[in-house]
Amino acid sequence: MKRLEIFFMIVQVPVDLIALLLAGTSAYWLRFTPWALSLRPVVFQLTFHDFFSLVFWVALSWIVMFAIAGLYSANPNRRFASDIVRIFLASSLGLAAIAVYVMFTQQLFDSRFLVVAAWGFAIVYVIFGRLLLRGLKALLYRKGMGLRRVVIIGSDVVADRITKALESRKELGYAVVGVFKTFSKETEAASALLNIDELFFTNPRAHENEAVAAIEFCNQHHNVFKYSADLFATIASNMSVHPLAGIPIVELQRTPLDGWGRVVKRGFDVVVSIIALILLSPLFFLIACVIALETGRPIIYKNERVGLRGKPFFTFKFRSMYQEDSTGPQFGASGKKAEKKEQELIKKKSARIGPIYKIPDDPRVTPFGRFLRRSSMDELPQFLNVVKGEMSVVGPRPHQPREVRQYERTYKQVFTLKPGITGLAQISGRSDLSFEEEMKLDIFYIEKWTVLLDMIICLKTPFILLKKRKAL
Repeated sequence: MKRLEIFFMIVQVPVDLIALLLAGTSAYWLRFTPWALSLRPVVFQLTFHDFFSLVFWVALSWIVMFAIAGLYSANPNRRFASDIVRIFLASSLGLAAIAVYVMFTQQLFDSRFLVVAAWGFAIVYVIFGRLLLRGLKALLYRKGMGLRRVVIIGSDVVADRITKALESRKELGYAVVGVFKTFSKETEAASALLNIDELFFTNPRAHENEAVAAIEFCNQHHNVFKYSADLFATIASNMSVHPLAGIPIVELQRTPLDGWGRVVKRGFDVVVSIIALILLSPLFFLIACVIALETGRPIIYKNERVGLRGKPFFTFKFRSMYQEDSTGPQFGASGKKAEKKEQELIKKKSARIGPIYKIPDDPRVTPFGRFLRRSSMDELPQFLNVVKGEMSVVGPRPHQPREVRQYERTYKQVFTLKPGITGLAQISGRSDLSFEEEMKLDIFYIEKWTVLLDMIICLKTPFILLKKRKAL
């Protein structure tokens, strides 16, 4: 690790401790405000000095819980969304520990308000403190301080994309000091002279001998070796090894979403969808009114997609096209005519290669429909699909039957679980990813599913939607 990364890793501990102490102080101050006193008068006899002494020891115990939750991991590529979820879970565990302690020791502490308020302030302050540190680190990276010197090996599209991303986004913490098509003796000598920290190798299966030589070089010079995963590496990322007749047997497991995993995910889907439908009901009504005033009925467009185990179903979306341009059996003869028009548009204007199409500046979309699509609000009714059990909140992108018919056999693994309203592919590039990139991300999600991953994707989705997006 670079010294700057080690510094921020260490300084994170006292910053969190200060945030926790401030949380306790804020809770105590809030308890004596007129608003809190109007709810219930103060009946406990606890001076601020005694309370702060107690908070100090509680804060130290929470730091231990943060460490157990992985919040002080040395991984410099740790996602901020993941940290937010871990902070919430670790703080909630700390709150539960306090409640258990008070119950078993029979403490005469009559202020649940202080405990709950401190818990809320702790989550907010710790997240804010970490956000400040990340911002400071990004600022130092942009100034060229503490950057990880990296060499990229490859001549494919992936190598070019990684190079451009690292050069244009200094806040990621990388400085590209060399790009080579292959890893040769000359490349090895140049990399040694460049004093690199990491080596990125793209498409290693196409150059296995070179990849092995690059790994040996990194081991010898204590450099980090990274490579872009091909499709097989993505599929094989979830495996188990067990002996059979004295021979090690490798089993490729389809997904952790078996047994209790499926039950937990379904419970998560139902709870999130019901809450979303209740909170978003005023927005649903407003959107429905605008669509009705602009182009009349129907408000909801039923679009046929392929779901779990390849079974077709109809997704619900707010209609964003003119009636005469809407496809599907919902519109009868007009729908069949619209399908022919769509095929002509795909041939002339599709901006994507492969089974999935994308029509830029689609003339069939209404003015309000363009806004709905840019903001992805046209997909909000799909929470009804989730409640019905046809979709999941998080999962692979649902595709049309005609797109699925063009899938390669490997890609049909995405039908292992229900398609999602959002997903790893959606937050990683929305509709700008290539078909193969999208499939890799969906398969990776299937192989590596956890409740924490679902929560991270849900937290990131609104921020991705707020980014500017070209009109469709």
